Amino acid sequence: MDKPDAMHPALALGLPLMLGGIGGAWLQLQQPLLWSGWAYGALALAALLLGLVLWGRQTSAGLAARALPSLGWLLVGAALLFASTGGRALWFQAGALAAELEGRELVLEGFVAGLPRQGELGWQFEFEVTQATLAEPSRRARQGARAEPADPTGPAGQTGQAGQTMQAGQAVQVPQRVRLAWFAPRPGRGATTQANTPGTLGTQALSPSSSLPELRAGQRWRLTARLQRPHGLANPGGFDFELRLWEQGIHATGSVRAGLGTPAPQLLGHGWHFPVQQARQWVRDRMQAQVQPPATAGVLAALVVGDQGAIPQTHWETFRITGVTHLMVVSGTHITLFAWMAMALIGLLWRVAGRRRPALLLAVPTPVAAAVGGLALGFVYAVFSGWGVPAQRAVLMLATLVLLQLSGRQWPWPFMWLAVMQMVVLLDPWALLSAGFWLSFVAVAILFATGQPLPTDGRSGRHYVLGLVRTQALMTLALAPLLLLWFGEFSLVGLLANLPAIPWVTLVVTPLALAGVLLWPLWLLAGWMIDALMLWLQALQHWPWAAITRPALPLALALLAALGGLLLVLRWPWSLRAWGLLLIWPALAYSPARPPPGHFEWLAADIGQGTAVIVRTQNHTLVYDTGPPMGPHSDAAERVLLPLLQRHGEVPAKVLISHIDADHASGIATLARAFPQTQWRTSFDTQPWGLSSQRCLAGQSWVWDGVPFRILHPGPEHYTTQRSDNAMSCVLQVGHGAASLLLTGDIYIDEETRLALAQPDLRAGVLFAAHHGSRTSTGPVWLNTLQPQWVVIQAAHRSRYGHPHPEVLARLQARAIPWVSTPQCGAAWGSSQRPEQVHCQRQQRQRYWQHPDGAGADR
Repeated sequence: MDKPDAMHPALALGLPLMLGGIGGAWLQLQQPLLWSGWAYGALALAALLLGLVLWGRQTSAGLAARALPSLGWLLVGAALLFASTGGRALWFQAGALAAELEGRELVLEGFVAGLPRQGELGWQFEFEVTQATLAEPSRRARQGARAEPADPTGPAGQTGQAGQTMQAGQAVQVPQRVRLAWFAPRPGRGATTQANTPGTLGTQALSPSSSLPELRAGQRWRLTARLQRPHGLANPGGFDFELRLWEQGIHATGSVRAGLGTPAPQLLGHGWHFPVQQARQWVRDRMQAQVQPPATAGVLAALVVGDQGAIPQTHWETFRITGVTHLMVVSGTHITLFAWMAMALIGLLWRVAGRRRPALLLAVPTPVAAAVGGLALGFVYAVFSGWGVPAQRAVLMLATLVLLQLSGRQWPWPFMWLAVMQMVVLLDPWALLSAGFWLSFVAVAILFATGQPLPTDGRSGRHYVLGLVRTQALMTLALAPLLLLWFGEFSLVGLLANLPAIPWVTLVVTPLALAGVLLWPLWLLAGWMIDALMLWLQALQHWPWAAITRPALPLALALLAALGGLLLVLRWPWSLRAWGLLLIWPALAYSPARPPPGHFEWLAADIGQGTAVIVRTQNHTLVYDTGPPMGPHSDAAERVLLPLLQRHGEVPAKVLISHIDADHASGIATLARAFPQTQWRTSFDTQPWGLSSQRCLAGQSWVWDGVPFRILHPGPEHYTTQRSDNAMSCVLQVGHGAASLLLTGDIYIDEETRLALAQPDLRAGVLFAAHHGSRTSTGPVWLNTLQPQWVVIQAAHRSRYGHPHPEVLARLQARAIPWVSTPQCGAAWGSSQRPEQVHCQRQQRQRYWQHPDGAGADR
């Protein structure tokens, strides 16, 4: 290794620049709103001027004193990356879908660009638009325009910004790449599809007689679609859908329209505009035809072409509990191992060829040929597997490492590690917000810091096995705090699962699956190996305490625990390493703060068109409604409620389902499996789910930790008459007086008025608008009686039912009652200690890549 003095200039300049650059990019990602281009340009210019001054002083003064120059270079790196990330974000934001085009019916012409995925509801695919025009409003849109008040941004509107009239057939500018869904028509309905909004998808599966055509990459189509800016659910600790599409360069999502006066989509031809995607689809289809069962074929398709949607949900559950999810997707691990194996093979072949032609070795040394060839093949695999963000990061990491190694210097590993991280951040600064970025870099750092864990000098198989066990044990221990921070879960059987799974999948299954592209019977062998591995994983999955869940950790405790995990795996004396246990213990013992006696907290989850509310007292938790279905095999309880409950370490003592409608009760089975000891209270029979429940009756009450709970509706007489499901909704009051919370289900104005007249002294601090803000609820008498300080509306973004209705909002405005709705607010929460305050997730964590509707939710 070079002497430290020889490395000193590079380290003195490079380390602060890279550290500052990574920090500057991270700071820019915390911006709620973007600055102007002039502001970012001025910051970059100032950073360059400071760099010139520092460079001049450094060359004239030598290398004697470096403390102040190092701080200066840190600021230069931070300012440059802050400015460049902000400038890129401005450029990207400029390509967003115009607000006046959201919800409009547009005629789009273009190509199927990505790998189409067919599910039980229809197709999902990426579409590259070459031409877009405004469509003639369909009969359904015209009917909606007559039924609802005019909305300049609604589906039937024809007026753009500043009053500019937009005519059918007029060319419009839309993002070049959009993500579309093409749903199968439901029986007994026209072919018009539902809007592609989270939480509003129907549950009707595709039938074999579905008339939907088969989509292939490279096809050219003319179709009618409605587009909207990306808008996902916003819940504490939840998945950021809008950030994911931002990273992928997708500015709009939408759904294909057909029927009711809308022209049917027209296939215009086939082309070779996307040969890689066509090849990927051909391989996936052939694999699915040759390998059985379909679940096994799905795993192989995920490893070869990166189609993660082909893996069934049951398999994902097994992978998650056993901690092997990272092996079943094309990640940086797969790309890296494939590239290293390719380097070894190319090096061997190059040496063999050099014996015949020594000039080859003189022209291109074996290390250079192996490194460049392996990197090239790794790039090909990354592109063929979909060129996802993890694959891009892996290729860039490999390229940086190869360049550093070919430079002829023996760079210190911290410098190489930081240089690779800096290059990844330059390519994709938004990767700093992903769990995979930090998990992969921390894992690599631990391997570097603890020495070479695997023998490479040809020692016995016993030493190899011991090295593998040690490596996996180090990773399991050191990454546990980060896994708890990001996912709130840690697999206790992960070590037993990964020990055979890592070499099995990466060194055997994946190479066989890739070789099967040329010789398909190898897929059968790879499939048998996947089936054998699944038997082992499923056995581990059903072990008691296979995985533990912990509440979401504060950042400070998580960082302390991560430092503790690092201390435990370093090659230091145990007298020092034992301090790691003390640093980890606070994270394991942490419990979120709860309300004091006599008070409660509530959280309205962002679940689309439906209702789901969590109420917490000092020692008890209640769930009111479980939200809507989300696709054919999932629901809001699985995707949103369970993670929220886990985040707070909650086990609900009672679940109350207001009524049987799907947007309120679809998660019954999910919560029943997760919490078998929970008590249930409903207004309908739960025997079809195998549950025993108590009937909601007006007058029922209980007290938890000094907080009264009282059911106001329905009464005994309502169960003896024929009434609609909505009218039978259980109405629950939590607390009392002006600090109370009132949960109303989907009752109508008639039920509201009866309750108000029967209890004229009834008050509410926070009122949940019944029926998601429909005009058939939240009537004048109800509002005048309750005099709420806030109204919360749970509805879907751009609800196809028009929720919340303008009449309801006008009633609130006339009474000066502030309100929030989940499409603009995201998850909303508050406390009986401060009933005048309602907090919104989109305002608590506002970021510039989010849908702009969230900017004005607080009132």
